[in-house]
Amino acid sequence: MVKLFAAMLRYGLVILVLGILWKLTALSLGGVVLPHPEDALAALAEAMTTRIFWEHFGVSLYRSVTAMALAWVTAFPLGLVMGSVRRVDKIMAPFVFLTYPVPKIVLLPIFLLLLGLGDTSKIAMIALILGYQILVTTRDGVRSIHPKYFDSVRSLGGSNMDVLREVLLPAALPHGFTALRLGTGVSVAVLFFVESFATTRGLGYMIMDAWGAMDYLTMFSGILGMSIMGAALYEVANVLERKVCRWMFLRAKD
Repeated sequence: MVKLFAAMLRYGLVILVLGILWKLTALSLGGVVLPHPEDALAALAEAMTTRIFWEHFGVSLYRSVTAMALAWVTAFPLGLVMGSVRRVDKIMAPFVFLTYPVPKIVLLPIFLLLLGLGDTSKIAMIALILGYQILVTTRDGVRSIHPKYFDSVRSLGGSNMDVLREVLLPAALPHGFTALRLGTGVSVAVLFFVESFATTRGLGYMIMDAWGAMDYLTMFSGILGMSIMGAALYEVANVLERKVCRWMFLRAKD
């Protein structure tokens, strides 16, 4: 309860500071292009009473969560294998690190051509970008394990499954969850971009449609909605990390 109160207090202070900065900027610009924060919050509250807002929110949330889950279930096991099996790493590492610097977002037109204009292409685009981060981080985390930990398990008669359970997973999971947690911001940013093209649903579409109509209050309602979604996804990933990697936080308490 105390931790929850402390977290809410921190968020409240951050929101207060951002609100003051927003208010000062809006006053300096006349409050036309950049609405006052209280007006934007009132517009958001009004939008949240409508069905269309929650339809956009639900579609964006579905795309983002599905993409994050797809990225995790594909990239984390592959990173685990690359980090622990040298033969696989020798084959896969050149492909991964040669393609990693390529901005994946430029492939969006190809994804739209191959996978269509629906949710599949957008989910695949987000999953690809986030998956690379999880893959590289997990692989590097496994490769950083000191050989003495493998020797300790082997000397006690441990099997390959014991090595996986007692050495590889405890080393890889914190790195994978860190990449997933930090990748929530990336996934929401990419989500906004992919929803700006060839769609009529989602918060990204809502924002760009309102921008084109010069309806700035509705535009900021979409921006605030997407910000709330991003913060919620970050906290969910944080909670998952604390549940799955409990030993990391127990050590921090000690």
